[in-house]
Amino acid sequence: MERLRSALRRIDGKSYRAYKSIKGSYEFGDYTLSVDHVQGDPYALASRISVYIPSERAGLPDNLFSTPIRKIALEDYLGRAAAEAIGSFVKGERGTGKGGCINIETSGQQVLLRNAVIISHGRVEARLTIGLPAAGRTILGRDAEEMFFRELPAVVLHGLCFENLKAEDVRAHAASVEDQEFLRSLLEENRLVAFVADGSILPRLSGIDDRPLTDGVIPFKTPESLSRTVNLPNRGSVTGMGIPEGISLIVGGGFHGKSTLLHALETGVYNHIPGDGRELVVTDPTAVKIRAEDGRAISGVNISPYIDNLPFGRDSVSFTTGNASGSTSQAANIVEALEQGAKTLLIDEDTSATNFMVRDERMQKLVLRDKEPITPFLHRVREMYENMGVSTIIVMGGVGDYFEVSDRVILMDSYKPEDVTEDAHSIAGVDKPVMKSFGLKPFDKRFARRVNLRRLSPRRGRRDVKIDARAVDKILFGENLIDLAYVEQLVDMGQTLAVALMIYYYLEKYSSKKLTLAEGLRRTVEDVEMQGLDILSPYKVGNLALPRLHELAAAINRIRL
Repeated sequence: MERLRSALRRIDGKSYRAYKSIKGSYEFGDYTLSVDHVQGDPYALASRISVYIPSERAGLPDNLFSTPIRKIALEDYLGRAAAEAIGSFVKGERGTGKGGCINIETSGQQVLLRNAVIISHGRVEARLTIGLPAAGRTILGRDAEEMFFRELPAVVLHGLCFENLKAEDVRAHAASVEDQEFLRSLLEENRLVAFVADGSILPRLSGIDDRPLTDGVIPFKTPESLSRTVNLPNRGSVTGMGIPEGISLIVGGGFHGKSTLLHALETGVYNHIPGDGRELVVTDPTAVKIRAEDGRAISGVNISPYIDNLPFGRDSVSFTTGNASGSTSQAANIVEALEQGAKTLLIDEDTSATNFMVRDERMQKLVLRDKEPITPFLHRVREMYENMGVSTIIVMGGVGDYFEVSDRVILMDSYKPEDVTEDAHSIAGVDKPVMKSFGLKPFDKRFARRVNLRRLSPRRGRRDVKIDARAVDKILFGENLIDLAYVEQLVDMGQTLAVALMIYYYLEKYSSKKLTLAEGLRRTVEDVEMQGLDILSPYKVGNLALPRLHELAAAINRIRL
């Protein structure tokens, strides 16, 4: 410890690069500090540090991390507690550039597996960044000393040691996440694709603020016909709406809560923090949001179940384009989701290609079947469930044709759900077998796609490998900018960066093997789950979060090869 203090006083007033001399490990009594990487400039990315707290000093009760999901929950809580302590004890801006800032990466409303806080046998490790202070490019050694010897110890003591945490909140956090994971595990055995607990708060503050709305909000209340009661390990008996497997429609007038419910189901593949309002909204973990995506790239995807007999003999069995239409992009999105094992599709009419979803009788009379290459989703959705076990939840506001193929219809009326299945089927006429009336070829269930990635390189010309996440929805991979704006279940910057690094891992380890794309990506995800996020980076970082297989595949599928 005193060695670091002496070093900071010795380099005070010197050129910024003299900070490089403090890299190393230092004993601080309650914890060990490791200065892992020192920034070369006050405007560069902040320096990386780690603190290691012995288990006996951290004082975390064993039952708080006795299972994998409890461990994830506790690591998440500690990261948030450390961030709160930073807000309380760190002065912030000192000098120029990023000087004076201490930061730890945390999630938003979701609880994700991260590598910012790692609980292991014998210790708690926290990875932070620190902006070493300077005036221009002259070291402010005394300010750095205050950061290392007054501010950082307070962050460790109040953010990472159990004695200073709110014990009830820590236990509630772990219990809530455990209940969500358990509830999600009940879905398949109960033949459900989703569950929404009574009392859930679904509306968000805004389209860019994922926190719960608080003013004038209507808590969710289940219609009696869809009510299910489950018993959770910590909360006990919980009642809510169980959405069974099959074809479910969510209907209603504009601004009555249809898309709000669907959005809650989209994020129900993740666990949420207590107080989010969606703690007991869970969805099949393989569920994928499907939409039209004009202009996206498609590489060798078999879209023939939906789009065939293209003009000029264009191939739709291995369809490739750099500028997809709404219908071809939505068809590709579905096939790619199925390729990665999706068992539930989530679709909103508002973000779908109209000609892909349905063709009314008048249009069918004007444009004959042999002149129309598109098979509407309406004519496949029933087959996908009965022959492939793929369920679909669709928000519908203006197309009643889907009543005929639905298993249930949920009407949202002023954010209150009603089961109107009987009325919808009566209106449709249940004897009209839509899916059987067109003589379609069976859905091609072979997913053995291999993608030629030989031209894909993370290098920028002659320069070194360049892999980065520019935003939650933007990846820079060498010369390729991957646009993930419409991959709506990607929720965290740490996931996006992990996706970028996992693409590189896949290229290095599995792309040359005789594996399908799905097999190679699945092995990549399994490696990360088994060995940890650290296998993705050549140096220690704390800014990664685990993505799903589906978002990893979505990124590769959108690369313009």
